[in-house]
Amino acid sequence: MVDQQEYEQISAELLPVLYKIGYSILRNTPDTQDAVQQALMKAWEKRQTVRTGGYRAFLTRVVINECRNIQRHRMRVIPVELFYIPSVTPPDYRELYEAIGRLPDGLRLPLILKYLDAFSEKEAAQALGIPVTTFKNRLHRARKTLRKLLDREVVFE
Repeated sequence: MVDQQEYEQISAELLPVLYKIGYSILRNTPDTQDAVQQALMKAWEKRQTVRTGGYRAFLTRVVINECRNIQRHRMRVIPVELFYIPSVTPPDYRELYEAIGRLPDGLRLPLILKYLDAFSEKEAAQALGIPVTTFKNRLHRARKTLRKLLDREVVFE
């Protein structure tokens, strides 16, 4: 069970991560802000039912679901934009972030959660609602696809 103080602390710490995840799915700032706000409201309502240790994965999952809801309800094609966000992304990594942005959601989200947001494999799998083995498989395919997109070896540790 998560109390009010814990909710506020965890939510404040995760806000930049939630925004990045939302933006990587919706690629639209106003929609991303709506999704994150809706997710935080839903997480507040359900905070009594979530164990403290699983709250980070829970909140991430709620943001992903809200992004999917926005996509479904608006029934529009979101143009492929650059994943590069000038205020967040160091310029040296622009090519890498652009390549990550070209990956399909199923491959992009595992990379973002694991390497950009430092989720553990178990936590990221929970956030995506998939088994850990499926998460590892997608992560492997994402790295392989990313190498092809960049046309050179990229080392992830």
